[in-house]
Formats: sequence, C-alpha cells, structure tokens
Amino acid sequence: MRFADPLLLLALLAPCLWLWRSWRAGRGLPVRRLAFPALRFLPPQSQSARVQWRRLPAVLLASGLVLLIVALARPQVAGKAEPTRLKSRNIIVALDISSSMKATDFQPGNRLAVARETVREFVRRRQGDLVGLVIFAGRAYLQAPLTTDLAVLDRLIEQVQIGLLPDGTAIGTALALSLNQLKNLPAGACTIVLITDGANNTGEPSPPLAAEAARALGIRVHAIGLSSSDTSQTWLNGVWSVRTLSPRLGGRDEAALKSLAARTGGQYYRASDPEGLNRIMAEIDPLERIEIEVNETRRYHELFPWMLFLGLVLTCSGAALENTWLRRLP
Repeated sequence: MRFADPLLLLALLAPCLWLWRSWRAGRGLPVRRLAFPALRFLPPQSQSARVQWRRLPAVLLASGLVLLIVALARPQVAGKAEPTRLKSRNIIVALDISSSMKATDFQPGNRLAVARETVREFVRRRQGDLVGLVIFAGRAYLQAPLTTDLAVLDRLIEQVQIGLLPDGTAIGTALALSLNQLKNLPAGACTIVLITDGANNTGEPSPPLAAEAARALGIRVHAIGLSSSDTSQTWLNGVWSVRTLSPRLGGRDEAALKSLAARTGGQYYRASDPEGLNRIMAEIDPLERIEIEVNETRRYHELFPWMLFLGLVLTCSGAALENTWLRRLP
C-alpha cells in the first residue's frame, strides 16, 4: 500500500494530542464541583452502563478523525502489473574535445564546432528518450547525466569547449564512464555514440577492454571518425586556402575504431564533412528504435472512499452518543 499525499499523515498528531489531553483531564477533579459527605456506611453499588461507557464517545471521535486524515492522504493499493511496450532509448554521446578537434578541415568553424551543432540537432529529436553527454580528452568527464530535459542538455552541449580537460584522447576512459551510466538500464535500449578524430593514446581502461565490458552488458557502441579526406588545405572565407597540418585518421586508427564498434554489435562511420556527419547521425537514429516490453504497474486502486465513509460513521456516532445517551452535565 502507498499514500498519494503522505505528508498529510502528520496531521495524525492532532487526535493523539486530543486523546492525551482528555485522559489527563479525566484524572483530575473538575474545577467547579459540589462536595457531599462521605457515604461509606452505605453498601457499595455497581457502576451503571452509562458510567462504564463514558469514554466511548471520545474514542469514537478520535478514531473517526484518524480515519478521515488517512483518507485525505489517499491510501492506494497497486493493481496487477501489466506488460507495456516502450520505445524509449538510453543514449550516451561521448564527444572528443582534444586539441586536434581545432582542425578547420570542417567548415564553418572547426571539427568540434561542427560536431557540437550536429549533436545538438540529434538531441533535439530525442523526445521521450534518456540522453546524456560525456566529453573527453586526456580525461573523461560527465557533462550531462541521462535526462529527458532536452533544453538543459542543449545548453550543456553549447558550453563544451576545447581546453576544459587536459589534452589527449582517452577513448577507453570515456567508454568506461559512459557504460557506468547505462549499466543498470535495459541493455536492449542502450547505446553509446562515440565521436572522435583520433586514436586512444592515454587513460585506462584500454578501448578493447572497454569494448569487452560493453559487449558483456549488451550495450552497442557506434563510432564516428571525424577527418576529411584531404587535410592539407584549409579554406578561409570560402575563397583563399592555406596549407595546414591538421591531423587525420590513419588506417590503423580507423581499424581500431571499426574493431571496437564491431565487438559491441555497433557500426563504424567516417565523416569527412559536416553533411556526412549529419547523414551518419540520421542513420544511427532508426538503428536504435528498439521496442522492449516491461511489466509496469500503472493503475492503483483508491481506498480513501471506504476510510472516508467509516470515518464519518465513527465521528457521527461519537457525537450522537455524547449528546444523547452518554451526555454529561457541566
């Protein structure tokens, strides 16, 4: 049994205090009284029924008040658990904010600016889903825990900047932190979207070990590698170009990300421009629309009508007895 408004039960102190004061008052002599001489010479007489039941009205009134207060708190008993099919998903986005994300081969802005805006658009479409954000460089940090408040999540994504964490690329650490957020949720509806432009070079555990943990938990990892096909030139204002040494994903780096994703049942994607990144995020979206069945109790049976009726009966009975058969003179 549960109470819909349990704080109202604090009002139960009132009838308890009233009963205690009534008991204390009944033990003493009344302030105004008539004194009679002792009648010890008369034979003892048994008490009448009215004297024996003189405390009954107070008990009935207090009991009725207790039941009325409990009725106000709305006691409920759970109904039968019913199977419910849900399409809600639990998604953690792990976003790389290492210094290499400053590369301007993605226009406008740099890799991080494009990735951040794409993630914001992805999050805005997640109505009803639980979404969280992990940022990582040399260390990993939980920027936003799993939440359905997409407006707050959008603001937290907007605040992500390069330099918030020591430099490096701790992919394994980011995955471990992401898994910690998802480990107690239904595995069939959990996924991690990893967005990075480099290979793991620091932190613990290693990406293969993190992938094994994800596979054991039944959580998929979709990896997205950010790197244009040609990073030897960077365009300025869409007209002039300069030579640059922007880092790019090598064959070994991509192989590591492919292996990581495949080990968990996910996919690897390479985004070479903003449009490609948008297409990839749109492709990931339907892959995670997994319907799961859970047993959920949605209906509760209200008990307050019965307690309200019984409380009114007891209260009215106590008041009636106090003013009729068990009435007392002042």
